[in-house]
Amino acid sequence: MAMILSSSSSLGGGFGLAWPLLLPPTPLPHRHRLRAWRSTPSPPRRPPPRCAPSRAASPSAKAVVASQSNWFTPPRTLQDFRLDKWTLLAGHSFFSTPTRVLTHATIEEIEAEKSVIEEQAKEKMEKAIETVQTNFNTVRTGRANPAMLDRIEVEYYGTPVNLKSIAQISTPDATSLLIQPYDKSSLKLIEKTIVAANLGVTPSNDGEVIRVTVPPLTSDRRKELAKTVAKLAEDGKVAIRNIRRDAIKAYDKLQKEKKLSEDNVKDLSADLQKVTDGYMKKIESIQKQKEEELMKI
Repeated sequence: MAMILSSSSSLGGGFGLAWPLLLPPTPLPHRHRLRAWRSTPSPPRRPPPRCAPSRAASPSAKAVVASQSNWFTPPRTLQDFRLDKWTLLAGHSFFSTPTRVLTHATIEEIEAEKSVIEEQAKEKMEKAIETVQTNFNTVRTGRANPAMLDRIEVEYYGTPVNLKSIAQISTPDATSLLIQPYDKSSLKLIEKTIVAANLGVTPSNDGEVIRVTVPPLTSDRRKELAKTVAKLAEDGKVAIRNIRRDAIKAYDKLQKEKKLSEDNVKDLSADLQKVTDGYMKKIESIQKQKEEELMKI
């Protein structure tokens, strides 16, 4: 505050001069000082220069750099995200939580698993094809065939045994079979078993051998046998499908054990389906061949 003092002095030569007198300012009350401080604008704050941290820096050094910075910038990379101070506040719960990394099998391991499971499936499918072929052979056609008696079992001394194991079977001509038992005492027993099997043939016992005459097939009988062949073929296809289903279950088990991924299982299942289709075509082929034999006169 400036005050003007008027005085007459000898220096002024009798004239009245006004001299400015500077006095210290009077302190303001507390509430006025607070109001003045709030109204005073603060100088703008510049953000510190943002430098990329060194990759070799230790985690503690990164934490110090991040804690000294008050400038927040949205992270652009995983490294920036870890250096952000807001992330460091929750760093204990974020980085200390154990993470389970799921690893799947390599190409070599996948091929090994595929080879084992697929080979087992192929072996079972081959046995199914053999069973179908054996069943087809038991269905008689217009010609005599020893396979017609493959399923005949004789009660020999209280034990059921296959006819081929106790007798020799041959085809002297196209319309008859000749059975020569190793034990002649079993002739009547063999004859009785063949009649009970209802094969549509007539056995005759002369005391030395059994001669089986194969009569020609009628049209109605051929149709009945064709239906039997179709049923046997369908049974074989069901067996093939069951084998494929078991192999798929084996793949699914490996997926649950985290040894195979879902895509691996899909690819392996597609390859297995191709194998299954091949065996299905084999059954259809031998079925067609058997039906052609039945229709020959």
